[in-house]
Formats: sequence, structure tokens, C-alpha cells
Amino acid sequence: MNRTRLLLIGFVALALGAIVSYTVYRTLQTKSGGDAAPGVEVVVAANDIAVGAKVGENDVKTVRYTAADLPANAFHLKTSVVGRGAVLPIAKGEFFLPNKLAGENAGAGMPSLIPPGMRAISVRVNEVIGVAGFVVPGTRVDVLLTGNPSGAPEQQTTTVLENVAVIATGQKLERNTAGEPQVTPVITLLVSPDDAQKLTLATTQGKIQLALRNPLDTKQQELASVNTGSLYKGVSTPVHVAAPPRSTKPIKRTTPVPVTALPSGYSVEVIKGTKKDVTKFQE
Repeated sequence: MNRTRLLLIGFVALALGAIVSYTVYRTLQTKSGGDAAPGVEVVVAANDIAVGAKVGENDVKTVRYTAADLPANAFHLKTSVVGRGAVLPIAKGEFFLPNKLAGENAGAGMPSLIPPGMRAISVRVNEVIGVAGFVVPGTRVDVLLTGNPSGAPEQQTTTVLENVAVIATGQKLERNTAGEPQVTPVITLLVSPDDAQKLTLATTQGKIQLALRNPLDTKQQELASVNTGSLYKGVSTPVHVAAPPRSTKPIKRTTPVPVTALPSGYSVEVIKGTKKDVTKFQE
């Protein structure tokens, strides 16, 4: 009797354990399925995409994220990004965002990187001017000019443009003074039409230098030009005084007084008592 009761209790315990296990399993499955259900499909980069490149079908993949983890302006359809140009580098797995893509009809390449109302202008640089290669697309720079304004005896440096965006770097083939081909690095800047004119003129007036700046620093300053004399202590800048104007007043001329010519020779006066004799001698 006791044995039968123990067996019965054992079977009941096994049954209850199975029921509890099954209930827990179903609960976990339901919870897992509930988390997946409200997930949102978005498109991300399947490969690294360079600036100016056209986004292709193979560059896009669809993933599922919970709504709370998504950027507000993420794209959800492949058709929204395929065929558009990248205006900023896009890393593999990164969300496609509107600020990283050109307009839908802008195409790809350099023209797609230029917003309406702006211009892209390239300047020749070297390792020094290009800040040792740290000037890359997406950075911001100031443009400085060193030259002799209006034939001034001293060189001056002035800031021509501030907080200018760099949209491309590259190289172009030119010929040197000997006619031999050489590769010249160039940097393309994004400027307004007015600044494009200033930069073009500046390249003809002296030496251009780029100054790399923090992209978060958007403050622009009115800086005075710096000349050579201000670099050395105790040396004042020479002051160049203009020559006085030539007088146009007529000069009064004086007539020389004629001198009466004296007779040649000499005379000797001899006095003897009350008698005076004058004797003349010729030279």
C-alpha cells in the first residue's frame, strides 16, 4: 500500500514537473516572439561606401531593430537609398541617413556633393599646405594668404576664408617648367560664390596655406593682418616717408654787380718836405 502510494506520488510529481516545464517554455517562446513582432526593418550599409560613390544594390542590406534603437530619420526601404551618391563616408553596418546621401536626382560623383547655392573649387597643395595629409574629406579649414599687398616692402599674412568644408582630396597630372609630367595633389573646398571669387584671386596674389580646425569650432573672428616687423621683438616696422613735393614757385635771380676793373701796374708816392712826387711803374 505504501509502495503504491509512493509510486502514485512520484508519477504526479513527474507530471506536474512536465507541465511546469512546458508552460515555462511556451512563455519564453511567446515573449521572444513578442519582442520580434514590434521590430522595425531598416536598411544599413553592407559595405564601406566612399565619398562620391553611388550606392548599389550590393551595398544595402535589411536588418530589424526595435523602434527605440532607431534614429528618427533612418531609411526603411532599399529603393530609398539605391542609386544615390554618398556625400560622407558610410561604414559597413552604419545606418543610411539623409545627411550622408545626395538628393535622389543628383546622381553620384563630385556634382552630387555640392548643395544648391554653393560651389566647389580646387586648390593645389603640398604636404605642408595640406597640413601633413590630415586635411581629408569632412574636415574644415581656414585659408590663409601670404603676399605683398600693393607692392608693399613687407610680406603680410591674412585670413581669407574661415571654417571652409573640405569635400574631396586627390591628385591631378600637370607639367613642370621642364615640360615633364608630374602629379600635383589638390584639395577641393566647398564655398559660396563670393568666396569662390576671393579664393581664386588669392591664389594669384601669393602663397596659400590651410589651417586645420576643430569641426565643432564654428566661431569666426575678425583677425588683423600680420606683417614681418611684428614677428621680431625690438624691431619696429620702418616708416617710409614720401619725398616732399617739388616747389613750382619761380626762383628770383639776382643780377651780379659789375666790378670796375683796376688799372694794371702800381704807383709810388715820394714826399720830400713840402714836395710830393708820384712815380708809376708798369707790370
